[in-house]
Amino acid sequence: MRIYLISVARRVPPWVRTAYEDYAVRLPARCALGLIEVTAERRWRGRDTQRPLEREGERVLKAIPPSAWVVALDQHGERWGTADLARRLADWQRLGRDVALLVGGSDGLDPRCLGRADQCWSLSPLTLPHALVRVILAEQIYRAQSLLDGHPYHRE
Repeated sequence: MRIYLISVARRVPPWVRTAYEDYAVRLPARCALGLIEVTAERRWRGRDTQRPLEREGERVLKAIPPSAWVVALDQHGERWGTADLARRLADWQRLGRDVALLVGGSDGLDPRCLGRADQCWSLSPLTLPHALVRVILAEQIYRAQSLLDGHPYHRE
């Protein structure tokens, strides 16, 4: 199984790339994490945000690998703890399909992306910068896989 983190972004700081890679390279091959960046559309003050959101949505949908299990990151999704994520990760591995995690830009995900999702997950009720979300996702996937592998990385 391969996990694809499909993230809408523009100008990601170097520290984000470094932190993301730090966790992504630690994952075993059976749970490889890859990043697909989708360019965020520019927003102009006073203009409609719907069209830029639709354009981003088109690019996100095209980036989803065929037959992937799709998980949209959305504020209205289910809240999972680390143990919940570990159970879901085990379920995804049993499915034998790739997984695509969708992270929207400043206006979230296009409704078509949410409609394509097999699951919706909310990381937090807090508003998080989308660049930071990729670091949190990589760390939590690493932590969940470590928990499944019986490593003492997770403590409840």
